[in-house]
Amino acid sequence: MAVKLRLKRMGSKQRPFYRIVAADSRSPRDGRFIETVGTYDPIKKEDNVVVDEEKALKWLSNGAQPTDTVRSILSQTGVWAKYKKNNK
Repeated sequence: MAVKLRLKRMGSKQRPFYRIVAADSRSPRDGRFIETVGTYDPIKKEDNVVVDEEKALKWLSNGAQPTDTVRSILSQTGVWAKYKKNNK
């Protein structure tokens, strides 16, 4: 089973809100997921990203592949740098 860290769209029309989830790569975008890792709210100006570092690092170390967008969100919060530092 290939696990991906990706965004799950929530919210109403014109008011998107995303959850960062660990999901099977074969499941649909807004379908079944394994665990919620964080949230991303593009409408907020400040504090728009909340990531549980412990869960994110656990999934990354277990082989989960982040999507391009999730990778950039993790690098903004510093989680990606910690993962790369621990992986060397």
